[in-house]
Amino acid sequence: MSAQADGSSPPAEAASEVPGRPSGSMTSDHVEQSRRVGRFRVTGDVFDVAVVGGGIVGLAAADALARDRYKVLVVEAEGAIGRHQTGHNSGVLHAGLYYPPGSRKATLCRAGRQSMLDFCAEQDIPHEVCGKLVVATEPHELPRLDALEARGRANGCVGLRRLGPEEIREREPAVAGLSALLVPETGIVDFGRVAAALLERARAHGAKLLTDARLLGVQPNATGPRLQTTAGTYHAYRVLNCAGLQADRVARLCGADTDVTIVPFRGEYRRLRPHARDLVKHLVYPVPDPALPFLGVHFTRTITGDVEIGPDAVLAWSRHGYRRGDVHWPDLREMLGHRGVRRLLLKRWRTGLAELSRSRSHRLALAAMKRLIPELTVADIEPARSGVRAQAVGPDGALIDDFHLVEDPRHVHVLNAPSPAATASLAIGAHIAERVRS
Repeated sequence: MSAQADGSSPPAEAASEVPGRPSGSMTSDHVEQSRRVGRFRVTGDVFDVAVVGGGIVGLAAADALARDRYKVLVVEAEGAIGRHQTGHNSGVLHAGLYYPPGSRKATLCRAGRQSMLDFCAEQDIPHEVCGKLVVATEPHELPRLDALEARGRANGCVGLRRLGPEEIREREPAVAGLSALLVPETGIVDFGRVAAALLERARAHGAKLLTDARLLGVQPNATGPRLQTTAGTYHAYRVLNCAGLQADRVARLCGADTDVTIVPFRGEYRRLRPHARDLVKHLVYPVPDPALPFLGVHFTRTITGDVEIGPDAVLAWSRHGYRRGDVHWPDLREMLGHRGVRRLLLKRWRTGLAELSRSRSHRLALAAMKRLIPELTVADIEPARSGVRAQAVGPDGALIDDFHLVEDPRHVHVLNAPSPAATASLAIGAHIAERVRS
């Protein structure tokens, strides 16, 4: 979900491939297509809903609205959809194991998982329900594994089963553990292909995509907001903010009263070299720390056959900081100027230092991996990709754990959409579309 608000990055070039909009300056024909709404000249059509952000959640909502005969415009800052969280997703189709019963995460994940499986089958998108093991390697983790199993059952996860050491070795010969929870409903999929299929279906129902369109400002009007972008000015009766890493900025541009800020965490992955991929048969996870919103270093099979390891969760110095050296000073100043972020850093500095140390040290990273697969060596692993996760932080320094929406009569802002947002995207899109309709 990407739609850069003013100040987040250098301005993008004007859109070159937008339905009905020629490249470069407006032609006389294009001027004739413009119209006036209030005091402003508006480029192109007037839309029922403008979706800001072309990630999987925004596209799912756009698809739901377009199929319900709403006139939808998707406004994307990048040159193509899914360039940020969607395109760097781990590809795990979650079962709903981790989330507090009754939370939005729990209910939307369960509904979204089945919708995603149905959509992938309908659209012929490769996917696999391969299952995963959550493995306890220390005695103090066993009560947490018990609690996790109880939570999964409360959320409706099907087929959960505890495994002893011998049963673990039968399924995962290289994995060592005292006990494990088998989660057979967990799967893998390419969410980038899902996003592309959602866009195609939304377009078939009349939705339009505007790329290279960084949001510069939003003016209120009696008939709805006007969006000023680097690709022109557009009018919509409702705005749906699914801008992910820029969601808080877009919300403020729309006049929302929110003290939530987005903090970027870079997830750094390693992967098994080809000769070592057979060490992992399923997905293999540690028992997570319930105090943190991260799942720990785990082994994830991908739909392309790789086995990724990670991620480390390192505070990024840019909202698009995919590399260690990426620093965007306006992002950094804004982040450190937020009292909630300062409180978070004071509270969690030990955790942050441990993540940073593991990120920089192959020895420490390998030690974390060897807790699950003792026979791993440095020769078995290599560096892989990174992603940046948008984590909403409140003014008290708390990491907002659940999906967080802020609404007013003209806007719906998705200010936090953490994992399992991709798994739940179709259910989230349907839920958001319902909020837009109301």
